[in-house]
Amino acid sequence: MPEQTAEWQRSDPDAVVYLPRGTGDEDNEHFLVFEAPGGQELLALWTQSSCEGRGDNRLMLARSADGDSWSEPVRIAGARPQSGDLQASWGFPIVSRSGRIYVFFTRETAIVDNNRQGSGAMGCIASDDGGHSWSEPANIPMARNRFDHEDPAVPRNWIVWQLPIRDRRGKPVAGYTQCTSQSRLPHTYPNWVDQDSRSAFMRFENIDDDPTPDDLALTWLPEDREGLEVTDTLYPDISVAQEPATVLLPDGGLFCIMRTMTGHIWYSLSADDGVTWRDPEVLRDAKGDPIPHPMSPCPLFRLADGRFLLVYHNNPGRKGEYDQFRRTWERNQSNFLRHPTFIAVGRFSAADHQPLRFGPPHKLLDTEGVTIGPKGTAEIATYPSLTEWRGHRMLWYPDRKFYLLGKHLPDSLLTTIDPDQVCS
Repeated sequence: MPEQTAEWQRSDPDAVVYLPRGTGDEDNEHFLVFEAPGGQELLALWTQSSCEGRGDNRLMLARSADGDSWSEPVRIAGARPQSGDLQASWGFPIVSRSGRIYVFFTRETAIVDNNRQGSGAMGCIASDDGGHSWSEPANIPMARNRFDHEDPAVPRNWIVWQLPIRDRRGKPVAGYTQCTSQSRLPHTYPNWVDQDSRSAFMRFENIDDDPTPDDLALTWLPEDREGLEVTDTLYPDISVAQEPATVLLPDGGLFCIMRTMTGHIWYSLSADDGVTWRDPEVLRDAKGDPIPHPMSPCPLFRLADGRFLLVYHNNPGRKGEYDQFRRTWERNQSNFLRHPTFIAVGRFSAADHQPLRFGPPHKLLDTEGVTIGPKGTAEIATYPSLTEWRGHRMLWYPDRKFYLLGKHLPDSLLTTIDPDQVCS
């Protein structure tokens, strides 16, 4: 790595989207970059605050005509910095076939269940001019189940983080985490990672008809169970299966991976557009070994050339002096387990029980354990996104939930870790 001249250069990025100014903008995460309608620009949507959990989350939007130079971001929903406004958190976009942009988000209400940034209505705003102006926020009705508070006036505990994908019928599908209302549990556990939770899905049935938010039709999946479950290692009376990252397989199936409290990534598979799902299993590499990963998002992307890309940390929740399985945390262990960031290339194999076969890990990004930002975290590339645009494949990533950066992923790199090349 070349000599550093600024801290944001530590991970050797190829693009810079946002560097905090110190104006209540020091936390930047949930970084979703996508093509604007017409394909002439990239849009970057993220959740910003003065510090994660402080209570002033807002959705920010920036744009670029070349992927290198980015506009000053604008707030499109949520709280002003360090204000008492109600929050907008974890926004995710869907662009309809005609070019209308919908942004959905966890919208804080006056009534809160488990916590302010993860409890709320499903807010929605829309734009017909490429994101320059937006409709007033509206709430989308959400299906409820036995894991929600028994009072329907109390909102659900839910978030979406990764960009939705389209299924084989072209319908957008978003995976989401549902956390159980603490009113439903006989007890809770001291560490935030041990929270009863499941992965589920929402399918947007008529979004390509450009309905108003009030007329959107959603299907809540799966139908065969109330979410995908994985037993917590320390506390087997709860499930921890969160933040499903979903891809469409070449045979039309849906494949999702989830973060868990087991020290490994887990996966599930649906052959019927998300209606039913296989019981979750540990994700394995091409050698058959479980893929290690702490309690952290584990993005999965389908590339335009048919390969798949896994982004993960390649440690089992224990590294050096840090251990997510301690029953008592003196400080947030996850801040020190979410680096470095590795990638692995996946290939589809219809005949295999696990239809994606992953090659060896490649270390892509590292903070070298240096902490910055209001959280004092060393994590990198948590809640990133990927674009393939104008001949460049770019991973867009938060660095320590502070800087927003981009890293090129050329074919020359991916070929060196392609399982068809190294595992044959």
